[in-house]
Amino acid sequence: MDDEVVQRVFQEGGRDYFQQQPSTSTSTSSSSSILQSLPLHVSFDHGYYLLVKSIQELREKKEGLVTVGIGGPSGSGKTSLAEKVASVIGCTVIPMENYRGGTDEGTDLDSIDFDALIRNLEDLTEGKDTKIPVFDFHQKKRVGSKAIKSAMSGVVIVDGTYALHAKLRSLLDIRVAVVGGVHFSLLSKVRYDIGDSCSLDYLIDSIFPLFRKHIEPDLHHAQIRINNSFVSSFREAIYKLKCRSESPDGQSTFFLKDEAQTDNFIEMYLRPPSANEEARINDWIKVRQSGIRYYLSLGDQRIVDKNFIIRPKAEFEVGRMTLGGLLALGYNVVVSYKRASTSVNIGSLSLSLETIDTLGETFLVLRGTDRKTVGAEALRMGITGQWLTKSYLEKILERKGVPRLNTPPLVSATSVSHNQEKDIAAPKPIRTTPNLVYQLEDLAQPWTRSPTKSKMEPVLPTWHFASSDRSHGGSVGATGSSAFRDTMKLAPMPDSYDLDRGLLLAVQGIQFLLENKSVPVIVGIGGPSGSGKTSLAHKMANIVGCEVVSLESYFRPEQVKDFKYDDFNSLDLPLLSKNIGDIKHGRKTKIPVFNLETGSRSCFKELEISEDCGVIIFEGVYALHPEIRKSLDLWIAVVGGVHSHLISRVQRDKSRVGCFMSQNEIMMTVFPIFQQHIEPHLVHAHLKIRNDFDPVLSPESSLFVLKSNKQVAYQDILNILDSVKFCSSVQNFIDIYLRLPGTPANGHIAESDCVRVRICEGRFALLIREPIREGNFIIQPKVDFDISISTVSGLLNLGYQAVAYIEASALIYQDGKILIEVDHLQDAPSPYLQIKGVNKEAVAAAGSALKLDGSYTTKSYLQIILERLPLVERSYSGIHTHQAARLQELVESIQSQWTKQGGSTPSESSQSREVSPMDGIIEDMQCRIRRLERWHTINTVLWTFLMSALIGYSLYQRKRQ
Repeated sequence: MDDEVVQRVFQEGGRDYFQQQPSTSTSTSSSSSILQSLPLHVSFDHGYYLLVKSIQELREKKEGLVTVGIGGPSGSGKTSLAEKVASVIGCTVIPMENYRGGTDEGTDLDSIDFDALIRNLEDLTEGKDTKIPVFDFHQKKRVGSKAIKSAMSGVVIVDGTYALHAKLRSLLDIRVAVVGGVHFSLLSKVRYDIGDSCSLDYLIDSIFPLFRKHIEPDLHHAQIRINNSFVSSFREAIYKLKCRSESPDGQSTFFLKDEAQTDNFIEMYLRPPSANEEARINDWIKVRQSGIRYYLSLGDQRIVDKNFIIRPKAEFEVGRMTLGGLLALGYNVVVSYKRASTSVNIGSLSLSLETIDTLGETFLVLRGTDRKTVGAEALRMGITGQWLTKSYLEKILERKGVPRLNTPPLVSATSVSHNQEKDIAAPKPIRTTPNLVYQLEDLAQPWTRSPTKSKMEPVLPTWHFASSDRSHGGSVGATGSSAFRDTMKLAPMPDSYDLDRGLLLAVQGIQFLLENKSVPVIVGIGGPSGSGKTSLAHKMANIVGCEVVSLESYFRPEQVKDFKYDDFNSLDLPLLSKNIGDIKHGRKTKIPVFNLETGSRSCFKELEISEDCGVIIFEGVYALHPEIRKSLDLWIAVVGGVHSHLISRVQRDKSRVGCFMSQNEIMMTVFPIFQQHIEPHLVHAHLKIRNDFDPVLSPESSLFVLKSNKQVAYQDILNILDSVKFCSSVQNFIDIYLRLPGTPANGHIAESDCVRVRICEGRFALLIREPIREGNFIIQPKVDFDISISTVSGLLNLGYQAVAYIEASALIYQDGKILIEVDHLQDAPSPYLQIKGVNKEAVAAAGSALKLDGSYTTKSYLQIILERLPLVERSYSGIHTHQAARLQELVESIQSQWTKQGGSTPSESSQSREVSPMDGIIEDMQCRIRRLERWHTINTVLWTFLMSALIGYSLYQRKRQ
């Protein structure tokens, strides 16, 4: 994608385009926007990518300050977007919350001091320094100001609910609207609770009374419209240990520091109007009041594992009117208590003393984002109290009981779990498809009010067994208990789920099995390469605290040497079966450790599943193969991720050269083993997960890179890395760039037009490299995924040509936080050094410590190599004759290896794809039908806009008369 997306947006009349302004000396660059509105909205990741690229484009096209406004309702994700963009661009973010006048209602339009905000923006636009106010929400007043230097503010982002208000729009170059997130989640939750008795507009007016009148009209003026599909996620969970503080003074030394922070909260739980007295507390809505601010979370969302309480980051700010609206709809406050908290930060952790007035007790709480770190810190601090896993709400209900209902519950029009009770007779394939064209039912609804998903499930289904024999009763012996355990099989979930919901269901499934089948619980996670199964396995392991075993450890050396990684026979099935059998019977076992660089087993490691953990996860392409899954308790299938990204990329490349191919056709060619040998096993999974992760667009996968060809001594590298965690390795690799002939290139090879394949130690990997370049930094995805030789051969069969290559050796040094790579390129006189990390400041500090400032380059290695090649004539495809012979040798080597494995050459593949005349007629008719469907969609939207304009104009004329 790279710059092509923004170039299309700005120049080719797509969803948005750049309108060149006349260059006059009297024109002011910030008086009006130079972007035009987008007719459709985009995802959060896509919107983030477009916004960063648009800011960079505007900085080149105009002089002076670039101003951005990000508006949207509370909980939509606008602040998260502003922070993520600022981490890449390095801009100034001005929160509109600081311009409040001190009223109790934080979202009231009248409480915003627009005059002060406009003065600040005008000062910065004119190159003047300015001071923005600082508002204290506990004191309910402004407590000072913060100076902003105009020279340091090349880009300013205004973040707030009313950032797109008419008073500000003329000062904004880029207008961004964000809807969705937990804002939509609350609407979906309330609609689920009360049924279809109220219209959507009525619910919005009740819960967000200012939205339709003061917020929604401004959002339609946005150029980039983002629909945030975020739900409360355990991907960035908070791990908490809690115990009673028997003697608070004994812990007082931690809280006597100057940085200790004291807060007082009121926490309330609202019961839905349709709930009965036995309803789960997970169905309640939690509201936390802090000063004049109100924060809402949907239910008591948490996972309890051993001593840990694990919660998602699921809280968002709402106005006081939202609380009143929920009460008016029939919700009632069933529990309310005060929580006084004193907390200090210990590195990345937080230690708090919390006093609950209703209980009359004080608790010591340790929080952090990493389970092992929290546990280790508790041991280091010598906290030996009895850990508590019950929430404050549960303890209050234990002591006082559940308050009785004053009125009988309403009858909900929605059935909770009727879909889960039906039998699944024929499992269907699970695949992800990009939302290139939105459905008509989605387009017909206001994009600011409802999720793009046609169906939202506010309540997740629960796990149960397919057939329960517990009713037979009777005591059983050890042998009988084991047999009974083997007969208990989970019922598959009725639908497939996104990664966030899938992660929650997977952990709940493990806990359900631990409660009903005892230990050990053996989990298998299968899916194609690049689908995200390994990432999911480690996130689950971090929550549950268990071991993860990759099936790659069971490769047979003789098969690996023949490059048969994707063949099921490459696995040592007898050894795997023995290991699983030992685990099921509680015996120690020896797991192989496979060295992919040498293609052989390096050693064995001993593994024993303790009673304390009781869980182990096996992940791999064939983890759900019938010969393996028969010994597993929980089967999880994952599809999507970069696996789907490559298919979409090939489909886009084919469209650019005037050839349409369906995703199914591409999959059969690029991943021939998937449809025949992998997908049939995935459909039987208990839990099916669709990973919509996009490695190019997602800000979560950003890796900050600094690159320089300045010579650095080995000892200097050692000095900046942690000696305790230091490790090093050597890699020799060849990168091949594949491109479709006919791709517009003007005789030049652009990296964004190519698919980059790396050959390293006999293995193939796809490198996702479509970076954002900002200053000295290259911000690129940190996602590479292994592919088989059949995938490379499939790309060649589809017409891709090898147009360039790079040969290099890399010396890699890392300590877990910073990775330093010294690359010796074959055609470069001196090595290049790359510093990589997820923390921008840490990478910059490492570069300064190595005295690299002033020597950085943002050129890719492809650019560097091609610039150094002799100036000779190129072929029509842009291939340098200097590289042509070696490229031909590499391609022939790949094809010969694939042919040895029983694959077909491009000519044979093309012959096998020949179709009969009737098939050609059918395919032509299908293409015409697709075009007609697209035109029908476009015409429907255009006619809707046209009729709306005509009706609006007639009403205006009537009012004027």
